[in-house]
Amino acid sequence: MIAHVTRNAPPGARPPHEDDDRRSQAKTPRTAWTRLGACVAAAALLQLDGTLITVALPSVAHSLHTTSAFTSLMLSAYFAAYALMLLPGGTLVDRFGARRVALLGLCLFAAGAAAGALASSTGALLATRVLQGAGAGIVSPAALAGAVSGFPPERRGSALGIWGASAGVANLLGPLLGGLLTLTLGWRADWWALVPLALVAISLIVRHLPASTGNARSATKHPASNAVVLAATLVAAITFAVMIGSFYLTEQYLQRAAGYSPLGASTVLVAVALLVVAAAPLAGRLVDRRGERLPAILGFLAAGLGLGILAIPTVSLRSAVSIVPLVPIGLGLGMLFVATSRAALNATPIASHGRTSAVLSLGRLVGAAAGASLAGVTVAGGVSAAAVHTELLYAFALCIVVGTPLSALFGARPRARASDLKPRGRRFRSRTTAATVSQTSGLANDPHVIPHGGRSVTGIQVNPS
Repeated sequence: MIAHVTRNAPPGARPPHEDDDRRSQAKTPRTAWTRLGACVAAAALLQLDGTLITVALPSVAHSLHTTSAFTSLMLSAYFAAYALMLLPGGTLVDRFGARRVALLGLCLFAAGAAAGALASSTGALLATRVLQGAGAGIVSPAALAGAVSGFPPERRGSALGIWGASAGVANLLGPLLGGLLTLTLGWRADWWALVPLALVAISLIVRHLPASTGNARSATKHPASNAVVLAATLVAAITFAVMIGSFYLTEQYLQRAAGYSPLGASTVLVAVALLVVAAAPLAGRLVDRRGERLPAILGFLAAGLGLGILAIPTVSLRSAVSIVPLVPIGLGLGMLFVATSRAALNATPIASHGRTSAVLSLGRLVGAAAGASLAGVTVAGGVSAAAVHTELLYAFALCIVVGTPLSALFGARPRARASDLKPRGRRFRSRTTAATVSQTSGLANDPHVIPHGGRSVTGIQVNPS
């Protein structure tokens, strides 16, 4: 028995792909934006902590009568605890939901900050930073998974653009707030400041992030087995290796070789950071329109262009002209964050977004550590223009030779799916057609009925893959 019902759209009806474009531009519910805002606040707190505490470390060493080696150990211990808790934190998100895990991590973080403000010995302070790092590692995947949970896949780029911009703003505000608090109230004020900020983030999560977000318990493969997630993680690692390594080299060269003051060198880096902040929302809208592949490729090409120009031995790194190539570097790096995050999250079901976010964050952390280490090795024997040119050439090759081909694995512009078209097509049915489909819909569930020509009873082509 053959069942086949044809559904025709009336004259003047929009083609399916145009209707899909209109649907992707439909107004996002207000709850999705408030959910995003709550998660952005939690993530921004982690970004703020990293830069705010770093500024206070010299005062910590002086107050507790310790050495710079101990302050370096504090940084390493924090990031080690952060990295170790990322993957377990992602698993917890997928099992118990983003809301519960984010609250757990924020409570640990706030407790560690309060204990650190009261610490009277180096050992106690070190232990509190480990506790803060563990809390941050738990919060990170929960915040990212929760941030996009209210958005459909085709609108996540806009959400991630805001996410990236807020992270950049937090990184810019951290040194300013840290310096102000340290100078006026002492280094303990930096730790105390994190406590009310954590409480604000907790209240926002409680109010706006639903308890059911991400708590699907269905069995899913680990995101690390997904080719797109692996590619996105490698791209994220390359992005942060290039960004952190280049920033570190630039700051060291400008201060130690070019004669810039710390404020002058920081001004240059702030300008690049502002470009990253500006590019993130633009990249978010672009990936929603064109998919992740094009923005990622453009991001690597732009960053590679700026790095390639600065890598030319005849280009002076001291003159004001050298600031011009920093523009494509900043814009390119800003485009890459959104593209990598959206590609990985859209390649996996929401039930595994916690683990996906954790894998991405771990890739960024490893990339940042690698970039800082390589840059540190470069300047260990002294800072020279030749050494900086060489390292920038390596960064250029990394962007063009490795980053661009990896970006080609990302998705192009998303196509309309049959499951998306079916509900929207109902408004095209006449009463007669609707009744006919209703009468034959039971035939589709009959195991003795074979759809005609590989089509479903609604007339929509079904892709067997």
